[in-house]
Amino acid sequence: MKISYLVSAALLAATVMPAAAAEISDGKVKIGILNDQSGVYADFGGKWSVEAAKMAVEDFGGKVQGAPVEIVSADHQNKPDIASNIARQWYDTEQVDSIMELTTSSVALAVQGISKEKKKIDIVTGAATTELTGKQCSPYGFHWAYDTHSQAVGTGGALVQQGGDSWFFVTVDYAFGYSLKEQTAKFVESHGGKVVGEVRYPLGSTDYSSFLLQAQSSGAKVIGLANAGLDTSNSIKQAAEFGIVQGGQRLAALLFTLAEVHGLGLEAAQGVVLTEGFYWDRDDKSRDFAQRFFKRTNRMPNMIQAATYSAVTQYLKAIDKAGTDGTEAVAKELHAMPVNDVTANGKVQADGNMVHDMYLYQVKSPSESTKEWDYYKPLATIPGNEAFLSPKESGCPTAGE
Repeated sequence: MKISYLVSAALLAATVMPAAAAEISDGKVKIGILNDQSGVYADFGGKWSVEAAKMAVEDFGGKVQGAPVEIVSADHQNKPDIASNIARQWYDTEQVDSIMELTTSSVALAVQGISKEKKKIDIVTGAATTELTGKQCSPYGFHWAYDTHSQAVGTGGALVQQGGDSWFFVTVDYAFGYSLKEQTAKFVESHGGKVVGEVRYPLGSTDYSSFLLQAQSSGAKVIGLANAGLDTSNSIKQAAEFGIVQGGQRLAALLFTLAEVHGLGLEAAQGVVLTEGFYWDRDDKSRDFAQRFFKRTNRMPNMIQAATYSAVTQYLKAIDKAGTDGTEAVAKELHAMPVNDVTANGKVQADGNMVHDMYLYQVKSPSESTKEWDYYKPLATIPGNEAFLSPKESGCPTAGE
């Protein structure tokens, strides 16, 4: 009788365990931040994105539905094969539930493909190609911070309106560069401008002289730098050595963030027009978030790091609302829930793109800057429905389902 009672008590205890806890796989939620931590994009996202993710977990309380939340990270070295191996290991043997950040478009496309195969959620904050929510979209894939279309509309649009109607592109030779160049070229041509030429170069080059000289000799009014990270910074430095801007041509840094401006310095970066989805000194909410981020990193966040904070936060909110970390249920909530946090306000489209306002800025001159990290002056706000493609325009085959 006593044994029977104990067994019955154990069964009763099992039935009254919190249902929510039973719905969290492996008893924890594990998020992987996979990005470049040692190469040309190490400041663009890098370890600072990892800190943003950890900050989001801490702000959420460290748990969701009673289960602890863990952040793991790895350096993909901008190589799709390395990223793919890490992603498969994380999913197959390390119980990672979602992978985020994914700087470098070729990496992001590869990992999104694996995530789709494994029915896992990925949220891209560091890569730009519109293919992520276009032809290679996934019902479990989300794009959070910006894309090549938003950058083309922002920076490209500003310069066309200012008379920059002839362009020569210096393009990094992989998916991100092609997409950024193509999106900007389409925008320039649709507004009556023309593209007079293009030169491509390998990612991580250190000598841009021959590429910049071709651009200079083209006579184009605008030289579009279809690159990012240290590639952009080094391009701008070497362009100054050739007197390109002094000669009357404009430099369009098509993906240039606060991190690169800081690394380059205002003396070299002044006057550059750029588009970001977040600036630390925009309003009280952004300033509060940025100051807390600064205390742990000694730097202000750019839009990649801010978006990583937002993506982790929204993922945890979706799990909490769904009552499970099951992929289908969480993906459904991510598509349905509005995004409203300290870094962004927006909505997720059927193609997985998180649509939000983008902001056009011009880098201040040293004399215009009044305090540390005071780098931008606002030029315009680009409404989300103008900055991003609609699901119909994106070409995502599942967007209508």
